[in-house]
Amino acid sequence: MLRRLTLCALLLASCAGAQTLVPLDSRPATRQLPALIAGLGGARVHVPDAALLGNAERGADPAALAAWLGAQPTDKPLIVALDAFAYGGLLQSRTSALSPQEALARVEPVREWQTRTGQPVYAFITLPREPGARDRARNLAVVREMIAWARAGAFRELHVTWDDALPGSPSPAEGAELAKTAPENVRVYPGADEVLALLVARALAPAQKTVRVEYSNSAAAEAAVKYEGISLTQSAANHAAAGGFRLVESGVADLTLFVYNGGDARQAAVRVSSLLRKGPVAVADVAQVNLGNARLWRDLFTLRQHANLRALAAWGTPGNNLGTALAHARLTLEGANPVRQDALLAHEYANDVVYSTEVRAALRKAIPEKELNTPAGQAKLLELARQYFPLRVGLNYRLQDASLPWGRSFEWDFRLEGR
Repeated sequence: MLRRLTLCALLLASCAGAQTLVPLDSRPATRQLPALIAGLGGARVHVPDAALLGNAERGADPAALAAWLGAQPTDKPLIVALDAFAYGGLLQSRTSALSPQEALARVEPVREWQTRTGQPVYAFITLPREPGARDRARNLAVVREMIAWARAGAFRELHVTWDDALPGSPSPAEGAELAKTAPENVRVYPGADEVLALLVARALAPAQKTVRVEYSNSAAAEAAVKYEGISLTQSAANHAAAGGFRLVESGVADLTLFVYNGGDARQAAVRVSSLLRKGPVAVADVAQVNLGNARLWRDLFTLRQHANLRALAAWGTPGNNLGTALAHARLTLEGANPVRQDALLAHEYANDVVYSTEVRAALRKAIPEKELNTPAGQAKLLELARQYFPLRVGLNYRLQDASLPWGRSFEWDFRLEGR
């Protein structure tokens, strides 16, 4: 039977044990979500405090981050976003004036950790987006050196991913060139914010499972998706492989990933309900960027099927949603703690559906963006969000607190209590 639980308490508990994660930066999607996924089986997870990681104004302090890593347990793999060490975070990887040698020196503590402990390291590093990259040649040189480290055994796996590939971005071509000579333990594909969660799945659930992907609009799935420069089907295949799945076209699979990419939302909800009678299902809503389909989730909620999913994602780009849904679902196939699984579904629904689909737009209408990082802005956030609670999953979840950690409307931080 599910007991009383706060997600804040769950995350704090998960930060007191043996598994170590170093996120890309301090955003909840890159810091909290991978830690909650890593703790699904009941294991404890070490993750740096948000204050130690980069934000919109400043990058992570490399010495402080290295000192934190040096104090962590050494009996489990290290799962790490290398940009946090090299540049201080994702934003800083685009804007930093560091030389290649300076950036590499900042990553050295990761290699030293692997040499000292003998534990595997699962790592990723990004190719920056355009426009916005200050020194692509520097970033590319650092990525090439990380591939050399992977070839020499410093990393069990290295994922080289590219961030927000808008039309004209050189990242896809750079990635394709790198992939030609990359060793077997290096994967190259579009992605960023979701990759730490995928590496959690690779490290904590190394056995391969099967997944069948079904689209609400199969014809549209062959078109290129925004921010990746590849088709939705190829993105799903990339993220499935990155998370430890083998893609199957038909027949029985360990997981069905239902991808809502447009069309009749009510029909899609009915289809998800039908699939759940046959086996484990996760849902990735990718029809719009950073915005879930209100009708789809309203119907799934009415059918009480949101509580039966293995994972749900609607918060970001198509790749963000595919990757986090697959990573979460992969860990559930190992036998998730039911209390933690229910809490994580509640967290995902509160963030991806309640906030991203409903509250964010209302907040932007009520308060100008430049005034959000004020007591009035924070108070309006809480006022608007509380209208959608309590939220029923398995437990009933109440919203205890909410804030805008980066002082903008894109993401929120929040605390739920389940009873």
